[in-house]
Amino acid sequence: MGRARQVAIFQDQMTPLRLAGHLSVLLVAATILFLSQADFPDLDIALRTVPNNALTGTENSDQNLRVVNAVTVLDQNLSISNDSLQRVAVPFTVAKERGRTAIETYRVEAGDTVLGIASRFGLQPETIQWSNTTLERNPDLLQIGDELKILPVDGVLHTVVAGDTLSSLATKYKTDVGAIVGYGNNGLADASAALIIGSEIVVPGGIKPYIPQAVVAYSGPIPASAARGSGTFSWPASGSVTQQYWNGHRAIDIGSWTGSPVKATDSGYVIAAGGGWNGGYGNHVIIDHGNGFTTLYAHLNSIYVRPGENVARGQQIGAIGNTGNSTGPHLHFEIRYQGVPRNPFTYLP
Repeated sequence: MGRARQVAIFQDQMTPLRLAGHLSVLLVAATILFLSQADFPDLDIALRTVPNNALTGTENSDQNLRVVNAVTVLDQNLSISNDSLQRVAVPFTVAKERGRTAIETYRVEAGDTVLGIASRFGLQPETIQWSNTTLERNPDLLQIGDELKILPVDGVLHTVVAGDTLSSLATKYKTDVGAIVGYGNNGLADASAALIIGSEIVVPGGIKPYIPQAVVAYSGPIPASAARGSGTFSWPASGSVTQQYWNGHRAIDIGSWTGSPVKATDSGYVIAAGGGWNGGYGNHVIIDHGNGFTTLYAHLNSIYVRPGENVARGQQIGAIGNTGNSTGPHLHFEIRYQGVPRNPFTYLP
């Protein structure tokens, strides 16, 4: 067959394909034109909530919805008709978080702090402290497995005793009777309602005074040879701040590994260095810097100094541990001036 004849046959075969291609382009263009001018009705589709455990199989107690891959939900809403696959629209809705109204119970876990627990429930740390008698004098008295009462609002949880009245509670906790009566879960009809001995009353906005924790330390005259500090402090340990300074915890906690060095933040004279319970501090060291400042280092695993010893700034005085009341290895560090706790962040570089 001649070459001219082959070309003619090939051209005759391509003509239908070209025609089909042109028709397809015209059809797409017509469809786009039609859709751009069409007026579609609004769809009113019922929304359904995706459960918290759609992906993880676990329940999220704070009722916040997790983001779920749409395919996970749509796969359950596919219908097959002949060879066509039709998707059923399943819009998502975000459930509005409901305010807590009842007192909850929380079990303390490793690494917990009062500040961290309060943040988890959207409360001030003092509310956790004032609602649990074991923490009232010292928020460091926190142990793994402890069950804490968590109020739905900031304030004080009071157990009624003989002689209590709404007026006396309002005065004691520096609030007003209306706030106590207005809290529905207290079940008080009005300001004249009688209180039942032994019942628990939530005092919204109530506060308690701060009571500093006492530690046993040498309080005699300081020897003339005692080292004096410069008033400039350095960090006592390396790690991360696991609990900051707040009204009920007038110190900072520095989390690190057991055995990590703890150093004197300034020169001074050791007035306490001992083990045991010590009000929850466990093994601890107190240094008097001879200028009105004292520093305290608690929960130590090891102590490398003794009372009466001079120490230099940066000298290792112990090692981080988990003694006393502690939910994990860390250093509890305090700076006090004339016996009053101060925020360490004010003095640390």
